[in-house]
Amino acid sequence: MKYMMMMYSPRSAWEEFGTWSKEDIRAQMEHMMDLNRELQAAGEFVVAEGLAGPEQARIVRARKDGTPEVTDGPYPEAKEFLGGYWILDVETAERVYEIAARVSAVPGKGGVPVNMAIEVRPILSGKPEDYIP
Repeated sequence: MKYMMMMYSPRSAWEEFGTWSKEDIRAQMEHMMDLNRELQAAGEFVVAEGLAGPEQARIVRARKDGTPEVTDGPYPEAKEFLGGYWILDVETAERVYEIAARVSAVPGKGGVPVNMAIEVRPILSGKPEDYIP
């Protein structure tokens, strides 16, 4: 079954990341790349992407005439931002939870595990009528 794992980061972590040492940043990136390589070797990896900072995000809504109305990114009062995501194809929910825990424990500043919340959601894969009551 396919799952999406979403990594959210508090605003303070986005701001603090730029103050980390090169070694701390490298350790975090290596943790993620090693995990992705393991998932690829196991045949569980579909795709993963890190996202640009929230200052580059835009909110788009359709106006009444259907044209796009584009405003600056997430609302300033937002406490967390989506930092990246994975699409995985695993056998059980328990397996994706194990992987999410490894992502959550990514090393942060000084090598201390971040233990961030990772949202995990199944990807619907049936026909639309399968979901209509």
